Amino acid sequence: MTTKSQKIKTIQKEMITACIQLADIGFLAGIGGNLAVRVDEELMVVTPSASDYYTMKPEDLCVLEINSLKMVEGTKQPTTESGIHASFFQKRLDVNVSLHTHQPLASAITLLGNDISLESKEAKELIGSKLIMVSYAPSGTSFLVSAFRKKITLNQNGYLLKNHGIVCGAKDLKSAIRSVILIEKEATNFLKSSIQKNPVVANYPAPLVKQINSVFTT
Repeated sequence: MTTKSQKIKTIQKEMITACIQLADIGFLAGIGGNLAVRVDEELMVVTPSASDYYTMKPEDLCVLEINSLKMVEGTKQPTTESGIHASFFQKRLDVNVSLHTHQPLASAITLLGNDISLESKEAKELIGSKLIMVSYAPSGTSFLVSAFRKKITLNQNGYLLKNHGIVCGAKDLKSAIRSVILIEKEATNFLKSSIQKNPVVANYPAPLVKQINSVFTT
């Protein structure tokens, strides 16, 4: 086994552990969300499409060429968001992990359509000064990849896909998981603050009002 093959096997095992951890906290729900890890400048490992994270095995993960998305190892269909992850790796050589989640509150604020400033020191250090809004495009399409690619910015690691979910970049899996936890905390604080400033949230989209009520009344 070559050094690169050994590295891929290690990455696959670490990704399985990370996916289960993210599923346990509700950030990867059911078959929603996906994860990619850079192997080197040429290759990345991505989660397969529509797979249960609790039954996924290391060998189910797909190895793709970053520039072409050609699959060089694996038997399952790679995530439909592979293009997003590849774009992150292409434009940000400092990013080694690209994580797409459907976490509850952060996904809810994607309905608002605006960038969200980050407040905590830790969040700013890991993620940047704000969460950048990416204009809406259907999931898994080249239109979404193009919209995301246009927004990728140096030193900004958190992105809100409008009406969809989160994409977060990091140097490693530990930092990626910590980042999305911080993003959820920031989203929670943002919504709490918005409610305090305007208790009547009539101007918020109905799905967001429902999500807020379900969290803050329990």
